[in-house]
Amino acid sequence: MAVELGTLEELPQQYRDDMSAAGVAPLWPMMRNVLPHGSPKPQTAAGYWNYEKIRPLLIRAGQLTPVEKAERRVLVLSDPGRGVGAMQATASIYLGLQLLLPGEAAPAHVHTPSAVRIVVEGKGGYTVVDGEKLPMDEGDLVLTPGGEWHDHGHEGNEPVVWLDALDLPLFVYLEGSYATEGPLQAQRNRPDASQVEYLAAGLAPTRRPGVGLRRYPMMRYPWARTEDALRAMLAHGGEEIAELDYVNPETGADVLPTMGFTAMMLPAGVRHAPNLRSSSAAFHVVRGRGRTRINGEVFDWGPKDTFSAPVFAEVEHEPEEEAFLVRIHDRPLQERLGYYEERTR
Repeated sequence: MAVELGTLEELPQQYRDDMSAAGVAPLWPMMRNVLPHGSPKPQTAAGYWNYEKIRPLLIRAGQLTPVEKAERRVLVLSDPGRGVGAMQATASIYLGLQLLLPGEAAPAHVHTPSAVRIVVEGKGGYTVVDGEKLPMDEGDLVLTPGGEWHDHGHEGNEPVVWLDALDLPLFVYLEGSYATEGPLQAQRNRPDASQVEYLAAGLAPTRRPGVGLRRYPMMRYPWARTEDALRAMLAHGGEEIAELDYVNPETGADVLPTMGFTAMMLPAGVRHAPNLRSSSAAFHVVRGRGRTRINGEVFDWGPKDTFSAPVFAEVEHEPEEEAFLVRIHDRPLQERLGYYEERTR
């Protein structure tokens, strides 16, 4: 096996000109760029977004741009490795903070990428997905899968902010990203499925002949129940931290085919250093304070902050107080492609 591959400059200029005219290029000078040895060489860099600094900019955006002119009033969290304006926080994950003011409604649309909303602050906001009205309380996780009509509204008195997480970069890369707009949906006069069909873990509606299962039967995962489950896991699970994956209540699979979501409870003073993972990730702080070291870079975080880690990053969490985080990751996509991997340190 060649240790050093040939370079483009080693080839005669006339040969290079002839290749360009023919619309071809030699692989070997570029091979290590796309097939590095041992592990990937990510462009993504660890990122950190302080909510206290971003929130005034969101409120100002609400004053400057009405939702009708924005469609979705969002400030994008750009990967530092790609620069401000990059429409991605990692190679496959888009993140943005979205603002809705009292009385506003974000128009209905449907698009090919899938989205998840993690509610950061405020009361009275809601999302309607395929006619199902989903309340949005702090910490809740709300799905708007690709191909599902959705719109947002606000019946409260204070601003509502949520973190958008989409698999948008994947669809942009595949040139398959687009949206269609429509009128606001008629809302069904009943609570959402998390309050009826899937109120308790281990219970699901009785199967009836000829009635197929919905692909996404539950669209809202209330934070209050998630926190209760995390506390029970930590008390009786025998681990130093508690982690729970958000899953489809009918199948046990991840909530989306391309993105996974994991709720974490980190007790004060416990240092947690997971395996090196081939998946990229972003961490949203629901509550608590601490610091995380990512590939040697230290980020001090507090409530409502967000930070990210590239593939195979060395991650170490050190909470100063009891902390709850949601980890957003692309493990489901990698598992479907057959290459998800973990390496011990």
